[in-house]
Amino acid sequence: MKRLNVKNFNSILSPLEEDLLQLLWPDKSMKVKELYDILKKQKKKAALSSVAVILDRLYQKKVVDRKIETAPGGVRYIYYPKKNQKQFEASVVENAVNTLINKFGSTAVNYFNERFSKRR
Repeated sequence: MKRLNVKNFNSILSPLEEDLLQLLWPDKSMKVKELYDILKKQKKKAALSSVAVILDRLYQKKVVDRKIETAPGGVRYIYYPKKNQKQFEASVVENAVNTLINKFGSTAVNYFNERFSKRR
């Protein structure tokens, strides 16, 4: 599976967020402990509580969704990606372009037109 280019996405995702998404993107639904156990086997250093916090942040960012499962001793979340990797990357690009256009208006649009007309 193609990994994100961290240099391009480091302002979007932390390394742990990216690691977790890489595990979820093949359209998997997983519990926090399952994800933690896989990271541990991969020799990635992260505490179980850190994995839970990062998944909650990804949920708040609307990158993953979750469902609640009743278990002995309480409830637990099962996380799954809201978008596949291609859809996520497309939304990052769309947001970046929209931000540039909203901030710089016609200057950004003219730049894009000039930049991409040279590629033809």
